[in-house]
Amino acid sequence: MQFNKLFIYFAYNRGVNVEHLRLFVRVASTGNITLAGQEQGLSPAVAGTYIKKLEDSLGVLLLQRTTRKVSLTEDGISFLPYAEEVISTIEAAKAAVGAGSTSPSGNLRIAAPASFGRMHLVPALPEFLTLYSGLKVDLRLSDTIVDLVEGGFDIAIRNAELKDSSLVARKLSPDRRLLCASPEYLAEHGTPGSPADLLNHQCISLMGFDSWIFNTPEGAKTVKINSRLRVDNGEALRDACVQGLGITINSTWSAYQQLKCKDLVEVLPEFPLVSETSIWVVYPSSRLLAPKVRVFIDYMVERFKATPYWDQELEKLNM
Repeated sequence: MQFNKLFIYFAYNRGVNVEHLRLFVRVASTGNITLAGQEQGLSPAVAGTYIKKLEDSLGVLLLQRTTRKVSLTEDGISFLPYAEEVISTIEAAKAAVGAGSTSPSGNLRIAAPASFGRMHLVPALPEFLTLYSGLKVDLRLSDTIVDLVEGGFDIAIRNAELKDSSLVARKLSPDRRLLCASPEYLAEHGTPGSPADLLNHQCISLMGFDSWIFNTPEGAKTVKINSRLRVDNGEALRDACVQGLGITINSTWSAYQQLKCKDLVEVLPEFPLVSETSIWVVYPSSRLLAPKVRVFIDYMVERFKATPYWDQELEKLNM
């Protein structure tokens, strides 16, 4: 949408305060007046007052408030791109004369899968927080997919398909998956020669993923596994496999260390799994990203790269 200069004139002549606009834009992104206010050092009462003053100055209701969440009204949806453009224009004007600061600050609230977060996000935080000393991070590790807006999160890390059209997704890295077993298990039970042989083996599966699909010369073949053990956590899945409890699917980001030291070996490499999964960073849709969100995304994209470090280590072993 091309910005209408008449809107700036209209806004200022109606007594619209830029800080009120800035708060409204963040409320639209977070869905939470209190959290958006905290980012600007405002108490919940003051943040609520700012939004009320903005609505009064415009003569419209911008937000629909309930006991559980805050959402944009139709007028709020129409008004948002103009408010974003005003803030962007002001920041660009400040930058043109060397004024203002784009240094990220405040609380960055992140939701991530438990295993991936512990193994790969937490080790990245010391350098990230050193680079951006004005930031604090609230990290929630859970395998439950949370509602970003209702939970007041700025960002989530996911390896599932994005179904919510109100969110934006950016790919962090591929999520390569292999069929694995421990050497001890294979020594005792033998090595399967084809996907169909898995029906005669003990298998471990992740909850909800009992059908494994393989690429074969005849095309994709689905094998419905009769799992002896089912778990709901990726690290538990990997560790059970290391203990010799059966054959399972592991993401390389989870099992690369065990594959490197041969606690696990790949099974059926000539029949690769049909898998197009990736690791994504998702955030609420908004044309104006907070600096703290932008720097986190850029940092993690650069850290993981198109071929993440765990897959680079496995490539050195010619896997």
